Amino acid sequence: MIEKIIAACGNDCAACPRYVGHPYEKTGEELRRTAELWMKIGYRDHLVTNEEISCTGCKLENWCRYRVVKCCVDRGIETCADCREYPCDNMKECFEVTRSFMPKCREVCTDEEYQQLNTAFFEKEKNLSKI
Repeated sequence: MIEKIIAACGNDCAACPRYVGHPYEKTGEELRRTAELWMKIGYRDHLVTNEEISCTGCKLENWCRYRVVKCCVDRGIETCADCREYPCDNMKECFEVTRSFMPKCREVCTDEEYQQLNTAFFEKEKNLSKI
């Protein structure tokens, strides 16, 4: 079993098909399949490059729709679970939007792809509740 790497928002980076941090490096082909999957499930509206799809983890300079990393850094905490305001409206929206992708993923993904996405993204609230 892979050890979880929990991001500030509760995503499990170790399970993420985009995460390329050591020892989870991905080949060019794996990243290309991830970019295709992102387009197929509606995460992207066009096929992005391997450089655009790859991720080395949360950093302030990375784009985050919910500005979770900045919020955690500003508060001096590791994850949203460490916040006295958790779950705030921002995270409730994050959970809701993430869940909204589940039906499309179920429809177009293989069982293996869906399970990977489930572990990486759809269990974020559960991951934070265990911290």
